[in-house]
Amino acid sequence: MTRMYPKQPVIGVGVVVCRDDTVHLVRRRKAPGRGNWSLPGGAQELGETVFEAARREVMEETSVSIDVLGLVDVVDSIHSDAAGRVQYHYTLVDVVAEWRTGEARPLDDADAVAWVDRGRLDEHDLWSETLRVINLAWEMRQALGAL
Repeated sequence: MTRMYPKQPVIGVGVVVCRDDTVHLVRRRKAPGRGNWSLPGGAQELGETVFEAARREVMEETSVSIDVLGLVDVVDSIHSDAAGRVQYHYTLVDVVAEWRTGEARPLDDADAVAWVDRGRLDEHDLWSETLRVINLAWEMRQALGAL
């Protein structure tokens, strides 16, 4: 399936990876979102569960292994061109996870990685939906006793 001008939405997985009081962010290497800070993640593959996709994508992008805690939310990211045609459409299934092992480094679709204190997320000019999902994930971690 083509990602640019698709015939249907692409299912993507975003992962709020937490370690202590920090959140793991990546700076995107490819469009859409090239140069922007975001959650690690990517497209789900055929035959792969959402949680399997989350673990694989975080490992491929950042060399970090995670333990997935659960589903946070589902968000649509739709980008149209100047003519109004849908250029990209991702349905993003966002999950929350805890860091398990690995030193974060940019691989694959990331050109930079960072562990960011939750109180300093505004310094990375994140999409408002990303901030909302991070805050929901943080509440979920508290409810699960992970904090």
